Parts: sequence; structure tokens; C-alpha cells
Amino acid sequence: MSHPHPRLRAASIAALACSALSAPALAAPPQLPPAQPGSFAGTCEDLPARLGGLANTVITGSTTVPAGTLSQGGQPVAEHCRVTGKMNERVSPVDGKTYAIGFEMRLPKAWNGRFYHQGNGGIDGSVVTALGALGGGPLTGALMQGFAVLSSDAGHTLAQGGPAFGLDPQARLDYGYQAVGSLTPMAKQLIAAAYERGPDRSYFGGCSNGGRHTLVAAARYAQDYDGFLAGAPGYRLPLAALANIWGAQRYATVATGDPATPAGLETAYTAAERTLVANAVLARCDALDGAVDGLVQDTKACQRAFKLRRDVPTCTGARDGTCLTEAQKGVVDSIFKGATTSAGAAFYNSFPYDGGVGGSGTAFWEFTAPLNLDSGAVGVIFKVPPSIAALTNGPAFSLGLGIDQALSELQATDATYTESAMSFMTPGDSDFGDVYRRGGKIMVYHGVSDPIFSVDDTVDWYRHLLANSKGKRGDFARLYRVPGMGHCSGGPATDQVDFLSPLVAWVEQGQAPQSLIAQARGAGNPGGVNADVPANWSPSRTRPLCPFPQVARYNGSGDVEQAANWSCQSASAPATTTARR
Repeated sequence: MSHPHPRLRAASIAALACSALSAPALAAPPQLPPAQPGSFAGTCEDLPARLGGLANTVITGSTTVPAGTLSQGGQPVAEHCRVTGKMNERVSPVDGKTYAIGFEMRLPKAWNGRFYHQGNGGIDGSVVTALGALGGGPLTGALMQGFAVLSSDAGHTLAQGGPAFGLDPQARLDYGYQAVGSLTPMAKQLIAAAYERGPDRSYFGGCSNGGRHTLVAAARYAQDYDGFLAGAPGYRLPLAALANIWGAQRYATVATGDPATPAGLETAYTAAERTLVANAVLARCDALDGAVDGLVQDTKACQRAFKLRRDVPTCTGARDGTCLTEAQKGVVDSIFKGATTSAGAAFYNSFPYDGGVGGSGTAFWEFTAPLNLDSGAVGVIFKVPPSIAALTNGPAFSLGLGIDQALSELQATDATYTESAMSFMTPGDSDFGDVYRRGGKIMVYHGVSDPIFSVDDTVDWYRHLLANSKGKRGDFARLYRVPGMGHCSGGPATDQVDFLSPLVAWVEQGQAPQSLIAQARGAGNPGGVNADVPANWSPSRTRPLCPFPQVARYNGSGDVEQAANWSCQSASAPATTTARR
């Protein structure tokens, strides 16, 4: 099954509005009944014998994991079974390597009747511990809440050469979406053997590439899942990766060190200079929500208020971290405006200026990733034909890449690679109507200061969804922007929040989520300390996360550190009283 290419940034909102006029009317979806708890039958060790065989699957282990072996948020995870295995083992006719879909399932002895498919990040290739964890330093997760949780390597291992798996066309497809299609029925059969019945409700979630997996699953496998939780969903990941390479090429023009090394590329825009820009953004935008507290809640208003060329000093002498040169300003501003072809046509989205643009995670995504990660992804996993040069010298590949040609190659096919990256990696232009019609729900969250997957791109995805249904998709899909947060977590932000419990309440009780409470991870946080939390914040600061397009505004009185003194309001509502922290 394939989907049409997702619209490029150049597609206008007017075109989306036109498509909305022809969208069919939506009948009210059914209310899905809640899951019921179940008990584990037999022992972990005898589970393989009770399976009776699973198609194209080899179980390699089934053992009891005592309570407290794993922990989350400083609390012990209850006793459960860990089942490991592999599916669809084969030898590639292209590269001669042996591939399989490796997985683990963790099955709690005290089961809540639910299944959670954990989408993992990066280029996959590792079976990450199946905790079902989301959010910065999460205090809870799917396994801790009693879900049966599945994790996989999506059909390849990093030991096989990292992105080199992209030489095998089936491995590309497994990574994009087909591993999910194979794993889902197997996991449900395994659950049925463990508990003597299948799951009542099934969920899919992840962040970054895991968020992409989630939206692709919602588009392709809507009948298999009831709820989808997508964090920082790189739903146009091939374009985002190419845009990051485009940005590295821009940075290289003003770097004073060797741009073929991450440290050298970073000389284009140093940590001190990124902090300078972040502080300038706060000076213009912090008070727009009624409180000067180091967070910008009204992102849209901030883009109108802040101007890089005007609000950041221009160097008249040597660079010393207190100014940017005119050339630097041109490069930085072009990257925030979004990647373009040589003819000036946008092919990826803009990035908003936000108080977290100087976060500690920015350097990795801006200066290391394009040379050492995006090179392999674009060159070997996404392009048709793939480029071996990306494996032998990633920095040289990225800095010398012809962007226009690569853009066409992301959408190309040939006799060997019969699906383009823009088909197998994306949900396409799906309106997710199948999710809606069966009563399913989608929740999405995204850090406003994410430097690799643009929150503006996710906002456009959501607007597209609303336009295609005359606004009714808001009945089953919600978007939450996290001010200050970088990629999936971190940044000067309140990034610790339980998104899963509200999703379950929405799917199974019909309780649509409104504002959610998010907490900063300052000193002493049991889920892990976020080094980007400013020293002048309360270490346990809380804020409401608001469903888009609402923003959090200070109510005008009370402790600014407490979410109770903030409320979600229209993005156009003016701030009343400005409090200073």
C-alpha cells in the first residue's frame, strides 16, 4: 500500500481550504468501551510451549523479570515476563546480509487489558527496553501502568553497518512501515497466549522517528489500534533530514573552523551566540503571556515581535559572543525561514524563534547530525539510487550534496527500489478518517525549540487535518506545543508530562483532553534532572500545556511558578498583568 507524496511547504493554505470544501460529512464515531484487566496464565517459562507456533516467528527467550529489576521515575516496575524473538528472517538478494525483525515484549503479571506498541527513534536498529516511556524523564510509562509493551528494531540491526541497511529494498520498507504490519498480529497472538484473550484496547506511541512511526501506523494500520501518541513526529523525515544538510551547507559558509567536523561547523554559530539570540528572543517575547519567566507561550505573537537583524547586535569588530556578523545573521535567519531549492522554492518548513533556541541539545542536531547521521539517512536509506559515498565519508557527502538533485531522488523509484522514501516513510496526505470512524484518537506533542523536526511543520499537518474535515478532526486529534523544549525533551522547558493517561481516558471514556500539567525537571527530580532548567526557576515549576491553538497566559496574580495561576486562552487574547520572576 502506498500513499501520495505529502505536500511540500510551497502548498498553500488556500489549497487546503479548497480540499476541505469537498470533504465528506463525518458521522459521529462510536465510543470504544474501556479495557478490562486480566491475569497471566501459567508461567513465563512455559509461554513458548503454549503459543502453538507463530507464523515466521522464532521465540528466543521467555523469562520472569522480578519486581524492581527495572525502575521508572524512581519507582520499581512490577514483575513481568520478557519475551524476545525475531520475525521474517531472510537473506537479502541485494547485499547478501541476513535480516530479521528483532523484538521484545514485556508482559505484566498484573495486566490492564491493553497493548502498547513502542515506536523507537533514529534509524531504529536496536530493540530498546519496552518501557513505553514518553516525555522528558517520565515518571510513568505504559509498562508501569500495566500495558503489555512491544519494542522492535524495525527489521535491521545497527551492527549491520548503521544506515547501510538502506541498500536492501525490503529493509527500507520494514523500517518505513512494514515491520509494524508484521509485528502487530504477532504481538496480539502472544498476548492472547499469555492472558488467554487478546487486548481490549491497543495503542501506538513514540517520539522523533517513533512519532513518525505513530502517524504512519495511524494512516496504514488504523484498524489495529485505538489510540496514537506521537511526539515530535518527523512525519516528513526525509525532507527534514535533507533540510538539515541544507542548513549545514549554509553554516559552512560562515564557519571559521573546518566545517567537515562538528566542532568546526559549530564555529559558524557558537554556544555563546546561540544564547545571545535566545536572550534577545526572550527580551521581545517573554512578557507576551503576562509573565516574565523565561518561557515564551505565545509562539505566533513572538514571530511578529522578534526580528533577528534588528534585535541582535551586529558585530563591528571581532566576534566575541555579544554580536553576530551580517553574514551570520543572513545564514541563521535563512535556516529559521526554512530550506529552499536553488530556485528559492521551499521544500521544508520554517522554525520558530523561541526561548529554547540556545538549549544544550541544539549543537548535536545542527552540527553533528547533518555530517554523521543525515548523510547516511539521505544518501543510503532515502535516495534512489543510494549513494555508497555517504557511507565512506559522510561529511564530504553532505557538504557537497546537490540539494535539488537529492530532492528529486527522495521521490524517485526504480526496478530495485519500487517505493520512494516519500511513500514508505510518511503517512502521505491521509486524512486519518479510518481512525476517526472507528472511534480512535490521536494526540501529538512537539517542542517549540525542536531544531531538527519543525513544530511549524507539525502545526501545518494539524491545520491540514482540520481543513480536510471542516474542523471536525478536533474531535479526535489534539496537538500540544511545549514551549522551550528541544527534540523530544530538554531545553529550558517544563517537559515532564504524562500524555498516555489522558489519551486512554479519551479513547475509553470519551474525556477529551484539555490542558495538561507539565513540570520542570530541576534538582531532585526523580525522573532525571534537565540541565537546561534555569537556576532562577523553581526546580518543580509547573505549567499548563494547552491544546493548539490555545496558549497559556498568566492570570495576573499568584505564584508564577504554579500552573494553577495560568490558564489556556485564545492565542489572540492580550496579556493583562505582567509579572516578573
